[in-house]
Amino acid sequence: MSTDTSRRQNHAVICSAKGCRVGAAYGLLWNNPKLHKPERRKVWLACEGHADPLSEFLSKRGFLKDALPVSELTDEMG
Repeated sequence: MSTDTSRRQNHAVICSAKGCRVGAAYGLLWNNPKLHKPERRKVWLACEGHADPLSEFLSKRGFLKDALPVSELTDEMG
């Protein structure tokens, strides 16, 4: 697993919440079991202000698998 962060450092890492342009602090790893294989992880990026609402949205649907600081995300995670 690559831990090379050079791509993230060269590109803005912006929150995935609609209309938000704030830098992301967390990566929310999720999976919709009706659409994705169990090992597949999609990533939503979240700023400090949207981490809880986005996590709650995914959790209510049973989709949230993990939340990591952006610095711990790897290219293989999405």
